[in-house]
Amino acid sequence: MGTNMLSSKCSSFSYFSARRIALSIDVPKIKVTKISTARLPNRSLVAELDYLHKYIPTTTTTHTKEDPYYSKINTDGSTTSGTSTPNSMEEVKLRLIMEVVADRIEMHKNIGAQRDNWNRLLMTSVNMITLSASAMVGLAAASPSGAPIVALKVSSTILYMAATGLILVMNKIQPSQLAEEQRNAARLFKQLHGELRTRLSLGNPSENDVEEAMEKVLALDGAYPLPLLGSMLEKLPRTVEPAVWWPRQKQRSRRKEELGGKLKGKNGWDARSEGEMRKIGMILRKKDMAEYLRLGKQVLNFNKVLAVSGPLLSGLAALGSCFLGSVSSSWPVMVGVIGGALASVVNTLEHGGQVGMVFEMYRANCGFFKLMEESIELNITEEDPHKRENGELFEIKVALQLGRSLSELRQFAAAVSSSHEERDFEEFASKLF
Repeated sequence: MGTNMLSSKCSSFSYFSARRIALSIDVPKIKVTKISTARLPNRSLVAELDYLHKYIPTTTTTHTKEDPYYSKINTDGSTTSGTSTPNSMEEVKLRLIMEVVADRIEMHKNIGAQRDNWNRLLMTSVNMITLSASAMVGLAAASPSGAPIVALKVSSTILYMAATGLILVMNKIQPSQLAEEQRNAARLFKQLHGELRTRLSLGNPSENDVEEAMEKVLALDGAYPLPLLGSMLEKLPRTVEPAVWWPRQKQRSRRKEELGGKLKGKNGWDARSEGEMRKIGMILRKKDMAEYLRLGKQVLNFNKVLAVSGPLLSGLAALGSCFLGSVSSSWPVMVGVIGGALASVVNTLEHGGQVGMVFEMYRANCGFFKLMEESIELNITEEDPHKRENGELFEIKVALQLGRSLSELRQFAAAVSSSHEERDFEEFASKLF
């Protein structure tokens, strides 16, 4: 009994102790509230806002020394101070033109690949058609008279006529030349895109920069049109002229920002550099341009001969297949078989060899030299040296465009000056082409 009393006292003691501990702990009540989360915008809306943000002039916040407690935090964690300056509208316009130029690059790349496929597919199709028709003429000559010879005769005539039409179309549009035009356009638009990016990195663009960029875009659009009908360049012209993809060049004053603030003296020009550039421009005009015009004329004449020979041979083959079996002579078979084989050879030589592409390459190279010669002439004829391009930078640009180092360029100009007759000077200015 004593044991039971002792156990009941211990249990009651532990009960009151646990209750006292529980009362001494003050647990705050947690009020559960409903948390509302805002819906995130979808990707299209974010992309649209980001697109619009590129064209809205933004304000880059910097701060002055009078307000040392309010500073801008850069991406690297540092702080800067200054004043608030909005982006200029000219910079926004140049960025818009850059996007248009980037779109032009993709357009010309895609269309150039498409027209290169045209050249391959049309050439292969025409060759298969002419060879199939030639084989039919040979089979018809070996077959006895009757229904088989009539079927082979009609089939070969239809195939030859179709091949003649396709050859005429190919010779008119010159798919290999079309593809080369689009490749040149894509390269030149990439070059213009890089120029605009460099101009934006220099800062403070002007309205003249915007107008100049728009003129260059429109000049490239006119030099390398996209459509085939209406504005397509003449593929077999009467005379060979250099390709011109730039607007009329005009002088404009160079700002200090473009030259790092160095507008002292003669802007990098002296009598030696002017004489060297004058000699180089003369050699470009009399040697390099003249040579590529001569080569372009030879390729053009060769292409004209091939353009006439292909449909003429296939047409004669179609005529021979028409008279197959009608006369006792063997000349229809000879004309039908040999004419088809020769037409296939001529078509492969013209379009497989991409003679039109070679002609366009010579035109573009000649245009490149013409642009260099005009740029040199524009700079050395300007009396005010500060309105020219910087002489040192211009010399580096000319040397690299001609594939020479500065020392080689100066040695070349000295060799031209020391020669008795510039016309008899054998070396070309360019080492690239």
